[in-house]
Amino acid sequence: MLRIALAASVALFALTSTPSAAADSKLKSAVASADRSPENKARDSARNPEATLTFWGLKAKQTVIEISPGGGYWTEILAPYAKATGGTYVAGVTDVANPSTSEAAKKSLDTFKAKYANPAKYGVVKYTGFGAASKPLGAPNSVDLVFTSRNIHNFTYTPGFLDKAMSDFFAVLKPGGVLGVEEHRADPRPEVTRITDGYVSVATVVKAAEKAGFKLAASSEVNANPKDTKDHPFGVWTLPPVRRNASAGQPADPAFDRAKYDAIGESDRMTLRFVKPR
Repeated sequence: MLRIALAASVALFALTSTPSAAADSKLKSAVASADRSPENKARDSARNPEATLTFWGLKAKQTVIEISPGGGYWTEILAPYAKATGGTYVAGVTDVANPSTSEAAKKSLDTFKAKYANPAKYGVVKYTGFGAASKPLGAPNSVDLVFTSRNIHNFTYTPGFLDKAMSDFFAVLKPGGVLGVEEHRADPRPEVTRITDGYVSVATVVKAAEKAGFKLAASSEVNANPKDTKDHPFGVWTLPPVRRNASAGQPADPAFDRAKYDAIGESDRMTLRFVKPR
């Protein structure tokens, strides 16, 4: 198993590329905007938004779907960018059509929509339901870029969800369209059983994407962090920004020494670009 994972990593090194140096002034402006929250801007040195989006091939006038946008780190950048360039930003959010969706999740979605409801700042943000039982993300062959950031591990916790997600991404993308993936990287060690620490192997992501029909076009080290030892007591969530100091569901431990984990910073992450064949 380890030999397979290492072989996949070696193969990927041959595909590793540096993000394009081509300047996109509107993307630079969106990243630098004073309308972004200070909390999100403070994370830019770890999340590398301009370089990551450039690597994925973001361009003016594209239709972009972000999968599971969370609090909106990328929304704050991409919605204004789409507005400024004649594009469309679509948030792939909680599937409220699923009867098992909790009231808390619905309330969180309402809060998210309210935050991005100002068209003067964000243009018209569109929404599509996404989940383990959701309908298609949109019309077939209609989207230029789909991306998901730090979510793949979540898809592995429900049987069949990762395959469904990849198939959904493939179906909605245009031929030649791009799937961008950023994820906590287990390599060079193997994944732990059931990925309970949040770190996924590159081979797992590539296998799932290729099963859906994608081709791996390139990988980037833009979000690598060689200081991440990947052996933390509470998995990847021990590190910033979550900074967990106790097991899930347990009270916080005020005596937990955070120093070495904060010094590591955010996780080591793979950044991959897949293409739907023409």
